Amino acid sequence: MNTINLSNRGIYDLIAVRSKAYLDLIKVRLSLLVTFSAAFGFILGDAATFFSWGSFFGLVAGGFLITGASGAANEILERDYDKLMKRTRTRPLPMNILSVREAYWFTLIIAFLGISLLWYFTNMITMSLGVLSMILYVFVYTPLKRVGPIAVLVGAIPGAMPPLLGWTAATGSISYEALIIFGIQFIWQFPHFWAIAWVGDEDYKKAGFKLLPSGGKKDLNTAIQIMIYTLFLLPLGLLPTYFGFTGLNSGVIATVCGVLFLAQTFSLMKDCSRKSALRIMFGSFLYLPIVQIAYLLDKV
Repeated sequence: MNTINLSNRGIYDLIAVRSKAYLDLIKVRLSLLVTFSAAFGFILGDAATFFSWGSFFGLVAGGFLITGASGAANEILERDYDKLMKRTRTRPLPMNILSVREAYWFTLIIAFLGISLLWYFTNMITMSLGVLSMILYVFVYTPLKRVGPIAVLVGAIPGAMPPLLGWTAATGSISYEALIIFGIQFIWQFPHFWAIAWVGDEDYKKAGFKLLPSGGKKDLNTAIQIMIYTLFLLPLGLLPTYFGFTGLNSGVIATVCGVLFLAQTFSLMKDCSRKSALRIMFGSFLYLPIVQIAYLLDKV
């Protein structure tokens, strides 16, 4: 009896370890955040019409899967570099918890399922944008990370796609409203990426990743660029109110959040410290969901 229990426990432990490895491979927390942005775009675009649960399900499930596939493909391509960095050396591939072959097949399967769900439940525009986002992230952004800070510009495009995908899934078209919510998330990517790159600079250098502007330096010039892009969020955050597809309340919230976010950049300009960059990083994590939720509440 004890032998059977030990054997079962070993099987359960193995299943738990491998399940966690697959969740880590698809960067599940990041994939959920991306899916939230896509759902935001869908609800915002669909608020004036009859809510389509089928399209919403297809967007959320398909979007989650293609985001997970993109993250997994990124880990496959960067597996040797991940071994060099403290924050990534415990990922499934560097630790040999999963084989590269297993990761390849898993990535292909979930990518196919994600694309199929978008095609079946939404529309051709949404599916095409989803595929474009995967291609840019995996085959352009990922290798460019070792070339220079242009990677941040390229990476900001798939990074800003989720609300656009949500809007097109709901409406079947790319309108000026869709471009506005895309633009907000696109500009947000720059202070977000650069703050992360500043905080993780030592680790990134071990892998040869070059994401910071100004020649990769953690200096006043980089801090000023972070400030400028954060400043752009103030007028951009008011555009949904200006064009009337959200109300005044969300405009006020977006402005307050933008001012608080901007204030953090002045601290970085003053001392160029890792602590100030860390505040900007966490501020970026708070800014986007708060503003998007405000838009939704003001719309519905």
